[in-house]
Amino acid sequence: MFHSSLSRVLIAAFLLLATSTFLRLLYILPSIHPTRPIPRKRGTPTRLLIVLGSGGHTAEMLSLLRKLDISLYTHRSYVISEGDDFSARRAIEFEAVLGSGEDTFDISTVPRARKIHQPLWTTPISALRCLLGCFLVLGYASRGDGVVAPLQYPDLVVTNGPATAVCVVLACLALRFVGLRGTKGRMRTVYVESWARVKGLSISGNILVRLVDRFLVQWEGLQDVGGRGEFLGVLV
Repeated sequence: MFHSSLSRVLIAAFLLLATSTFLRLLYILPSIHPTRPIPRKRGTPTRLLIVLGSGGHTAEMLSLLRKLDISLYTHRSYVISEGDDFSARRAIEFEAVLGSGEDTFDISTVPRARKIHQPLWTTPISALRCLLGCFLVLGYASRGDGVVAPLQYPDLVVTNGPATAVCVVLACLALRFVGLRGTKGRMRTVYVESWARVKGLSISGNILVRLVDRFLVQWEGLQDVGGRGEFLGVLV
């Protein structure tokens, strides 16, 4: 009798937890419950997190941001993968062109989500390491002297398709799901599909099309793809 009552209580508790989790997930998913950004006064400290990727992804991203107004986005955080020295150098050069100071941007490194020619069966392990690293860079910044300092969660996250982007967006959703202090109204995500994607989405795009706040495409044929694609013309 006691065991039967305990089993019913445990089943009811599990169903309640599962239902609450499902409803919370529906509430935070941008494709189901879109939200508007919180209005901010000009000059309010705003953190922009930019995900860079090897070669073409970085070139497209920096071209996309070439007219960035640093008076609006007062701190820029660049996320790169291990061993991607090219993207780190390009970010520093880009900030020099913007005329910013050293204390207005940072570059953080996360483990690679997947290396070239890496066996698929080992990808979940490396992706998990990358995801854990993404949690860290969302709330902290790496300074030039190697010290990791706490920073407000990013107001906006922009990415264009490297594998790291998937982990960054998932980390943002996880923090929004938990509702930690300082996350409300922050970590809005914008995905810009690569200019090279004319007829179909990339792997990252297919994964993230329903998980980001805005999904931008650069070819009219991809407008409304996945029910989310926004065509604003060529952006790079």
